[in-house]
Amino acid sequence: MDSAITLRTLWQQINAPDECLKQLCLTGADPVLPSSFPLGRMAQTCIAACALMAGRLHSDAGGPKQAIAVDMQHAATEFHSERWLRINGEEPPPIWDELAGIYPCADGFVRLHTNFPQHRDGVLRLLSCEPKREAIANALLSWESIAFEEGCAEAGIVGSAYRQLNDWLAHPHAELVSTWPLISIEKFADGTARDLDLGPRPLSGLRVLDLTRVIAGPVCTRTLAAYGAEVLTISSPHLPWTDAIGMDTSRGKRAAFLHLRHPDELDQLKALVNDCHVFVQGYRPGALDGLKLSGEEIARIRPGIIHASINAYGSCGPWGGRRGFDSLVQTATGINAMEAEAFGEKLPRALPLQALDHASGYLLALGVMEARRRQRLEGGSWRVEVSLVRTAHWLRSLGRVATGPKHPAPNFESIAPWINECESDFGRISYVAHAAIFEKTPAYWALPPVPPGSHPAIWLTR
Repeated sequence: MDSAITLRTLWQQINAPDECLKQLCLTGADPVLPSSFPLGRMAQTCIAACALMAGRLHSDAGGPKQAIAVDMQHAATEFHSERWLRINGEEPPPIWDELAGIYPCADGFVRLHTNFPQHRDGVLRLLSCEPKREAIANALLSWESIAFEEGCAEAGIVGSAYRQLNDWLAHPHAELVSTWPLISIEKFADGTARDLDLGPRPLSGLRVLDLTRVIAGPVCTRTLAAYGAEVLTISSPHLPWTDAIGMDTSRGKRAAFLHLRHPDELDQLKALVNDCHVFVQGYRPGALDGLKLSGEEIARIRPGIIHASINAYGSCGPWGGRRGFDSLVQTATGINAMEAEAFGEKLPRALPLQALDHASGYLLALGVMEARRRQRLEGGSWRVEVSLVRTAHWLRSLGRVATGPKHPAPNFESIAPWINECESDFGRISYVAHAAIFEKTPAYWALPPVPPGSHPAIWLTR
């Protein structure tokens, strides 16, 4: 299966018109990374689909039709953009906490994700041990993997049991996930049809309120910003921020602080909702309901909104609403086991990049743009949802690359042709340029990365 076929299948899954597929040029072939999975094809498909949809919206609004080209190696590099970020020519500090990773347990392995203080502290409480790898390793030897996984879920922290693929497929949640669409797009409230704005860039005039963190959600909004959307990211001073990932994914956006537990600042957020077109959130399903920020409430504040959500395990089913991250989903769903087998290794092996995060981010951006296309024809408020676990099932469906495990890993010199630079508050930033090359409206980020809370919580355009 090549990228053109994968893209056409994805296009058909969201019921998008396919005449614009002829405007696309795809180059390259897997393997482009050391993996048994077609990560290059996955990356190329996701980025090409987003670019085509942005171009389609622009031409529907009266803009020019244009050719779009996506190179597979460039796309795979963008799928690992945080790895290639440089600050004044230097690598940023490691993104992984020293306690994170794979540990043996009584009947196999478990994976910990301790990058956030609350998750790190929660694991230490659950295990009743010191914050040292040796102490954690000793404590986990008395735990069975599934019991530890369930203990983490009950404690509101994160950790995954290492499963073989067949074990995952027999899980009740896996059976449900296989019935979900890759991107859920549905109209959930009526309203009048809304024309598209015609501007110099495909998404000029689209205001996007971004309540996401880490990689997947911010990749979605970074993609919309690359096509001209005005993106305002809202966070709170008390929330942790990962430097390298935050710098990489904040390109093209403004960033403001609002503490949503303070009534006056919550009112500020609702005022922003009233003037936006897209609301993107990465909280666990139901987490915002207590603040009256559910999708239905958002649509009441702003009729004709596009409400986009991204999560780890979906919003329903046995694991609906469970906390998780890319690395943990890889471990729980058999991907680490499949990769280890392909490499002839006994220990769990992670993918060479956070493919589920990046793919899910682009898929959510694609869903937002397709909802905007349908909104022009049908009106109404639209709900878009993507989950990492469903993306993991999609990756498995793409097949395997037999020669992938022997492919060399890229280095900075090999990806240098796709590196751009800009000045920022952090210094001179080197970053991966967008892999979709537009004939007439180049994709770019008009703003450099910024620290959280750098801007007032207002829209620049009304």
